[in-house]
Formats: sequence, C-alpha cells, structure tokens
Amino acid sequence: MGSRGAPRAAAADEDEEGPVPKASQQRYRPVEPHDPAVVQMAPADPSAGPRPIKPGRNRSMDPRMRVASSNVHGTSSARHSDSKLELFGFDSLVKLGLKSMAEEPAAQTPVSPTDSEDMGINMGRLKETNPKLGTLMGVFVPCLQNILGIIYYIRFTWIVGMGGVWQSLVLVALCGACTFLTAISLSAIATNGAMKGGGPYYLIGRALGPEVGVSIGLCFFLGNAVAGAMYVLGAVETFLDAVPSAGLFQEKVTVVDNTANGGSAITISTPSLHDLQIYGVIVTILLCFIVFGGVKIINKVAPAFLMPVLFSILCIYIGILSAPGSNSPKGITGLSTTTLHDNWSADYQRTNEAGVPDPNGPIYWDFNALLGLFFPAVTGIMAGSNRSASLKDTQSSIPIGTLNATLLTTLMYLLSVFLFGALATRQELLTDRLLTATVAWPAPAVIHIGIILSTLGAALQSLTGAPRLLVAIANDDILPVLNCFKAYEGSEPHMATLFTCFICISCVVIGNLDLITPTITMFFLLCYAGVNLSCFLLDLLDAPSWRPRWKFHHWSLSLIGALLCIVIMFMISWTFTVVSLALASLIYYYVSLKGKAGDWGDGFKSAYFQLALRSLRSLGANQVHPKNWYPIPLIFCRPWGRLPEDVPCHPKLADFANFMKKKGRGMSIFVSIIDGDYHESAEDAKAVCRQLSAYIDYKQCEGVAEIIVAPSMSDGFRCIVQTMGLGNLKPNIVVMRYPEIWRRENLTQIPSTFVGIINDCITANKAVVTVKGLDEWPNEYQRQYGTIDLYWIVRDGGLMLLLSQLLLTKDSFEGCKIQVFCIAEEDTEAEELKADVKKFLYDLRMRAEVIVITMKSFEAHADGSSRIDDTQEVYTSAQNRIRVYLSEMKETAERQGRPLMEGGKQVVVNEQKVDKFLNTMLKLNATILKHSRMAVVVLVSLPAPPLNQPAYCYMEYMDLLVENVPRMLMVRGYRRDVVTLFT
Repeated sequence: MGSRGAPRAAAADEDEEGPVPKASQQRYRPVEPHDPAVVQMAPADPSAGPRPIKPGRNRSMDPRMRVASSNVHGTSSARHSDSKLELFGFDSLVKLGLKSMAEEPAAQTPVSPTDSEDMGINMGRLKETNPKLGTLMGVFVPCLQNILGIIYYIRFTWIVGMGGVWQSLVLVALCGACTFLTAISLSAIATNGAMKGGGPYYLIGRALGPEVGVSIGLCFFLGNAVAGAMYVLGAVETFLDAVPSAGLFQEKVTVVDNTANGGSAITISTPSLHDLQIYGVIVTILLCFIVFGGVKIINKVAPAFLMPVLFSILCIYIGILSAPGSNSPKGITGLSTTTLHDNWSADYQRTNEAGVPDPNGPIYWDFNALLGLFFPAVTGIMAGSNRSASLKDTQSSIPIGTLNATLLTTLMYLLSVFLFGALATRQELLTDRLLTATVAWPAPAVIHIGIILSTLGAALQSLTGAPRLLVAIANDDILPVLNCFKAYEGSEPHMATLFTCFICISCVVIGNLDLITPTITMFFLLCYAGVNLSCFLLDLLDAPSWRPRWKFHHWSLSLIGALLCIVIMFMISWTFTVVSLALASLIYYYVSLKGKAGDWGDGFKSAYFQLALRSLRSLGANQVHPKNWYPIPLIFCRPWGRLPEDVPCHPKLADFANFMKKKGRGMSIFVSIIDGDYHESAEDAKAVCRQLSAYIDYKQCEGVAEIIVAPSMSDGFRCIVQTMGLGNLKPNIVVMRYPEIWRRENLTQIPSTFVGIINDCITANKAVVTVKGLDEWPNEYQRQYGTIDLYWIVRDGGLMLLLSQLLLTKDSFEGCKIQVFCIAEEDTEAEELKADVKKFLYDLRMRAEVIVITMKSFEAHADGSSRIDDTQEVYTSAQNRIRVYLSEMKETAERQGRPLMEGGKQVVVNEQKVDKFLNTMLKLNATILKHSRMAVVVLVSLPAPPLNQPAYCYMEYMDLLVENVPRMLMVRGYRRDVVTLFT
C-alpha cells in the first residue's frame, strides 16, 4: 500500500499544477456513511482566487477528460475518498443529472457535453418560495368560484324563461360537453410532464408552437380581464337592485304585459348605466388593491367569498322546495308539473338593452343568442391551470380539481333548469331579474350577499389569473414589446396587474353586461379549441415524449371538443367569431414577424418530422425520375480564399445557391471544414455552425449548415461526399468557388486539394459546378442584359441546360437570352448537328439559339490571325511553369531514389499530352473570347482531371481556360439525366 500511495499522491500534486476547469470552482463535501442520498454542494470561497496555471503543461485537454480532472481539483478531503462511479463521469444522477433534467431547456440553446462545467450548481437546501397550493385551494375552489358566477344568479332564470326547459337543457348540455371535453384534454396535457406558470398558454405554446401559444394566450388574457369586468358589473347590479336608494341616478322602464290573459303594464326599475359605471370603477379599484397584496392574501380571502356562495345556493334550493311563501308574488307557483309543462317550450321575444321584455325592444333573442349569454357561466375551468406555478403537484391537482368542478357545476345547472322551470310562470321568469333572491330562504338578503360575494370572488380570481398569464407570456421572451411585464419567479406581477386593471376598468365603463359576455365567450372558446387541438395533435402523432398519466382520453374526444368549440363560436355570432379569429391571426402574424425564435418541441415540429420521415421512406433509395429531379447543392463555403473571421461563407455563394433553385424551392447544404482533432475542436465547430446558420437565415436561403472537423480538407470532403444526406435527399451537386488566388498567394496545396475534390465527386457520382468570378456575381437587385452562353462539349445529362433555365427564372437574368455552342467534327455534320440540337431543345421546352462550331474553325481560333497576343503569352507562361515544376519533381525523385510522387500517389508525366491539353484549353479559351466576350455568364463543360497526371498541370489547364473570362460556370454532370423530353 505504501509503495502505491506515494505515486498516487505525487500524481495528485502534479495535477494541482495543471489547468483548473470552471467546474472546479465548486467545493464538494465528501459523502459520509450517515449522509443522505443528496450530496450538498456549496460555492467555493471566492477569496481563494483562480489557481495558477503552469506554463507549457496540459494546455490542450480532451473535453472528455475535463470531467474527470474536475473531481481531482476539489478539496483535499475529497481526493482521499474516490467515487465508485468515477468511470461514469461528473454528471451523476445524484449530483447534477436529475436537477438538469427537471429544468426546461431554453429555446434554441445548444447543449454540449461540457456545458455542465459552466453551470452554477446549488443542490443544498432549496430556495425559499411562496407556499404551494393543493388540489382543493389551488384548483377546485378557484374553478368553482369562477363557474358559479353572476350568470347563475341573475340571468339563469331569465334564460330558462326565454328558451324554455328543453332548450335550456340542450344549452347546458352543449356547454357542459364542451367544457368537459376540454377539461379531459387539459388533464391529458397537464399530466404529460411538469408545468410552469401560464396555464393554458403554457400548454398550447408547448404543443402548437410559440406563435399559436402567444396568439391564443393573449386572447385568453383579454378574456380573463374582460371577465373581471363582467363579474364587477354583476355585483354592482345586484347591489343596486337590493338597495335602490344607493343609486345616484334612477331609470324606469315600462314593460307591456303581452300574456294571453292581457294584464296591465308593469313598471320595473333597473339600475342606471351611470350608476353601474361609477360603482363599477370604484369596486374594481378596491379589488385591485387586494390583488396587489399577492396570492397569500387572495388565498386567505377566497374561502370567505366561497362559503357564503355555497350557503346561498343551499338557501335557493330550500326556498324552491318550500315555495310558494306567504309573501311570494303571484307568478311563483311552487314546484308544479303544470308550470313545468307551460315552460317546456321556448318563447323567444324582443327585449330592451336591460333584458326586460318589450315588444318594441331592439334585441331579439334566439337559441344562439342565449348560448352566447350563458357560456361564460361555464368558463371557469381554466382558473386552476392559470395558477399552475403556485401548485404543489400540477399533474395531480389540475385533472382532479378541474374535472370535479366541471361535473359538479354541470349537474347543478341541469338540476336548476328543472327546478326553475317548475317554480314560476314564464312572465315571472322574464321580469323578475332576481328571482333567485325572491324565492330564497330565509330572506332575499342572503342571496344578495351571496351574489355580491360570488361575483367579487370570481372577479378576484380573474384579476389574479390574468396578470400571471401575461407575465408567463412576457417571461418566455418571445415578444420584446411585452418585456415591461416581466417578473421574477416568486415576485408579484405588479405591472401586469396594473395593465389588467386598466382593461377591466375600460370594460366596466361600457356598463352593459349582455354586450360584454359574447366577447368573453369568444376568447374562452378560442382558448378551449386550442387546448383540444393541442391534445389532438399530440395524441395523433404519439411522439415518444407523449406519455400522459391521465389515461381517460383519446384523440377523437379532443377532435370532437375542438369542433364543438368552433361550432359554438359560429352559432353565437359570426361577427364576433370573425373578429376574434382575425385578432388571433394578427397576433400570430405579428409574432411570426417580430417575435424571437423559440423551439419548445411543439407538436407541429413533431408533425413535420414524421412527415419528413414518411416522405423519405416513400422516396426510397431508387433514382429519382428526371421529372422529379431537384438540385440539392452542397455549398463548399471556405475551401480557399481569404475572408474575415466573422464571415463564415463567401457572401455571393448563398446568392448563387438561390439562383440554382426554381422559385426558391429546394434545399442547400452549406458545408465548411475545420482542420484539427475532433475532440479538441468540437466546441469551435458548434460555434461556427451557429454562425453559419445565422448567415444562411440572413441571406434568406433555404438550407442547413454543417461543420466537419477533419485532419485535412481532403479527408473532410471525402467524409462529406460519402455520408451527407439520407436516401434520395443526398446532395447531388457540389458547388465551390474556383481557386483563382492559388498562384497569386503561392498556395501550393490547393492544386492537389482541388483535383482531389473533383475526383471524389466523380467517384461518388456527384455533379460539380465551379464558379469563376464569384466576386462579380450579381445579386437579386442587379439586372443583367445580354446572353448566357453554353459551350456544350460533352454529354452531362442536361445539367448545363437546366442551370441556364434556372438562371432565367431569376429577376437578375430574366432579360437575357441563351446561346448554345456545339462543336462538330466535320463541316458536313454541322447542319445535321444544329437541327438535332434545336429539336432536342424544342422537346425540352427550352428557347435558345444554337450555334455550331466546326473543328476547322476551332483550330483557326488558336492558330490563325485571330489569336490574341495576351492569350498566347499566357499559354507560353503556362508551358514554362509546367516544365519548371516537372523538372523539379524529377530532380527530387532522382535524389530520393523513388518514382515521381505527388500527394502520396505515383504520377506519370507525358509531356506530349501536357502540351496537347494546354493547346486544347488555349483553343477553347480563344473560341469563348471570340463569341462570348460580352456574355453575362459562360457555362462550359468541366474536364475531368487526367489520370495519373500531376494536379499542378490540371490547374494550369484550368487557368488557361478561364483566362480573361470575367464570369464562368464550369459544369460537370454525372451518370444520369436531369431533364426529360416526355410529359
């Protein structure tokens, strides 16, 4: 033991002098036998400062080893107790894994294996937060308070009188089915994982994406804010009905009694609009002060509001069973089958703005109008999920609390329809606005108090939930305009509360309860439809992460719920539906334009992914028919040339990639290669990839970025050309810039790399497009006029013809014409070749002028008087450089006693062939300069590198070909057709 301990200690001391990763700034207490399972970790003493790094030692470290070394650089006591799980690395479940898994990853934030080194870890005692709520006080009570609101007390008896018993039953059943199906969908999504604040916004946003989530979330926020105004107006209206002397203004409405018996006119006093406005604003301000006190105060106040409400409902039922009383009006008959029969059918009629029957009234009521009036009475099912950030266990509390509240209130509404329908005559139901108070036991004052407390409690819940919903939207940082509403976790949303109160007061000033309720209905129905569609999409896609604990759901139920919500919206009001959908669409469009990108793993991304997989499988691995062939260019970003460090790609390469697509359709793959070791350069590659992706988005090019780390550019490209893509979605064209600077910058490694890339493309059956004059390539705003000249020398499957047609579809080249140059062996073949090419182009639906050049004229361009002196001088210089290069190569081979080698491969030098190839390029260049000196762009067939010849010679050939041609595309097709003659 002693002999082994000394080297270990020495190694530990030696490691202390090495570089200290960031993770070592955390101090870990060793695990003792009596310790709990959780390892407590506290920040290191900041006064200790960074440890010195010994120069020249261990500067470059494998990222996989940083994790292990971070354990060595802890405290001295930690070094003496080796972990049994050291092999698995630093991120063990006890120390970090479970905590990081419980946190929602930030949108668009890449996570690397070494990111944990930069995390601040505090796994000791959790931060003190506000006390969390259970199912009863966190979900059930808020839902019950919101559902049992003003509609039940002062409008439900009126609805029964107007719609009759059977249509009221249909009304309640329809609304109850809508909310129950929505509650099932809500339960399924809420039990699929941990929830943060935001309630339905959080659920919809994470299921349908940030654009849909924000648009529906803001509409739902408006619905909650406006609902607060409805509850306040209901409380004020009840108060003024109970205490008429409190009104500052008095309005009397005369109602004509048009019953069958013909009664006398009845004068009914209703609260003045100005009284509703004045008292409503005062009550709203008082409620705002309570909301500013925070959730703690509201939770203490909530039972005080709810208990009288439940007691008042009990008093109503006792009063109904004991009716009629001694002081009851004539219209109250008590529970009677005769009265139930008389009230069974509907009796829709006109009313004034206060809802009092008037034959000359401006409002005519029907079933759809009653639906819009009643639906807010069932819209409190989201009250619990709105406070999801304050719940102990969202996955348990939201389903149990929401569904129980929904079922209980729906059953209560159905029972109340029968009781009210059998209690009083239709005239009494329509004219007594507070019939519930009239029949209540022991006195109407009980109901007045219950109504006021019920509506105020519901208003408190709305004014509490709406600001938290707005804060959740703002904290997601999707819309910068909402940044002023952000709030830290655990703090009260004061700015959002002020804004909510402002909206509530604005609606209170309207003062018309029947006008406000349809607006609330639309916003709530829009949210419910979003919840159902979210559950439907997630259930239908059945992604691996979709594992809800709530099993009583099916995608068909969610689909029915969504359709039911939409149908109800249109039944209530086409106008309000169109307005609400238009508002949501405008918000969606605004978020799409101005919002920050966010990826929350929503259902649409999953749908796109599954659709892509199915499409990929349907394409198969067989060759695509020429009619369905699309160019998928592989853009080689920085193979050569000097660009600033912050420019990941030549600015014109993305423009050229767009020119290769018809109407922007198609995908481009932008690739760059980093020389080095993968483990050392992985983080640099990710940073470059993010930079390149941002550049692609900036250039508005449909494409993806890929960064490869390889020992050399040739090795990296060989890896790319073999593995990039899937099935028939592999890149089929390699696009790169011609290395014009190789001789000027004396970059001697470029020839072998350039030739190697072309040979790799030929071996992998990829087309090649090399762009000369990329710096002068026009952008989309620079119009070009002239000709696009094609020198069609070899069969390339029609790729050169297709590229020329794609250029014509762009605004920059739409004013150009195409000229096709062909070379005939004999003069006698020229006319026949011209006719054949014209017929071929006609069948391809391509309009172009065909020009045939014979070999005799081709030779004349180089040997006759038309030879250009500058070109001849370039030709001579190329010959001299090749001779010098070959002589140096031979001398080196003789000196080393080995055959001629270049790039590790044996080469054969045939000087006659070299002169022949140089002469061919000279002739072709002279022909191009004669016919196409003024052409906008020249397309020419790219010759394959001669076998076993030095790459240097091939570069000289190519330099001679492009000499004095400002803009040229050298195109080499592959062993298949990309165009077809047939329909």
